[in-house]
Amino acid sequence: MGKKAVIVGALGVIGRNLMDRLAETGEWEIVGLSRRSPDFEAPAEFISVDLLDRADAEAKLAHLSDVTHIFYTAFQARPTWAEHGAPNLAMLVNSVEPIAAASPGLKHVHLVQGNKIYGSHLGPFKTPAREDDPPHMLPNFYWDQENWLRENQPGKDWTWSASRPQTVCGFALGNPMNITTCIAVYAAISKELGLPLRFPGKRGAYEAVYQVTDSHLLARSMEWCANNSHDAAANQVFNVTNTDFFRWKNVWPTFAKFFDLPLEDVQTISLTEFMADKEPVWNRIVEKHGLQKVPYTDIAAWPFADYVFGTDWDVMTSTIKIRQAGFNDCIDSEEMFLRVFKEFQDRNVIPR
Repeated sequence: MGKKAVIVGALGVIGRNLMDRLAETGEWEIVGLSRRSPDFEAPAEFISVDLLDRADAEAKLAHLSDVTHIFYTAFQARPTWAEHGAPNLAMLVNSVEPIAAASPGLKHVHLVQGNKIYGSHLGPFKTPAREDDPPHMLPNFYWDQENWLRENQPGKDWTWSASRPQTVCGFALGNPMNITTCIAVYAAISKELGLPLRFPGKRGAYEAVYQVTDSHLLARSMEWCANNSHDAAANQVFNVTNTDFFRWKNVWPTFAKFFDLPLEDVQTISLTEFMADKEPVWNRIVEKHGLQKVPYTDIAAWPFADYVFGTDWDVMTSTIKIRQAGFNDCIDSEEMFLRVFKEFQDRNVIPR
């Protein structure tokens, strides 16, 4: 029996890069689930489905009779953490249960979580965080999803695993919660306005220890979990990052050099507020450089950038567990940023 993957949330930065990774191996048949259709030639069958509607999910997924692996990368935002829980748990349940019912050969379900399960978004937390650390004071929908898998897997032929990346970076359009895009667009607008490149967040964040996860590395780790679904990765949770740590103050000069901008000191602003009126500037940049016409609202999520650049405490997780289990990939984060910036340039999304 061949390997057939369903990627839930296939057009986000995580899902899209996983789709590309599985396709390039030549070993997988791929089905992508998303609310919108791809605007590029995708190596997958796409199904448009509303996973909050159980009847729609059952109708759209009932024909998937030979799925071997489910990769769950979807997310729907809500105003508060308490409100996140119900819809995000429902989407997981409404994808796994219909597919499992239709596919008796299902082997593995992989869930993508994040380090917010440790409370990394709330303030200082125990570092480096380890997978057996308790979650922060609930609610947290990651915990709801993981507990559902734990409670529903016993007695099933399939196993599950979960990865916990931090600030995933990579190429994707229409997915503005991507710090690499936010930095690139912020730099392009600064240059267009004749401004130097300043770190827009808190000085404490500029100096604190931080970490990120390359989307390609995350995709490889997810594939590794799938291929080790009944031994090293069976019913396991793994922190997955580039494995290194950095401080923004040490990489920001490299960014200024890449974008050919003078570097100046920290100037703390709310990007949500100060970038709210910059759509005309962005449109001018797009016309001047002949860039892809990505709507300003879809190019960068400024509240997300404010969150990342406002994290003035150390963010560190241990990746010892997954390395001891057998996945040893790593990448230099500074090199990753430059590679992703160049990819956005090469794909004509940001100016050179």
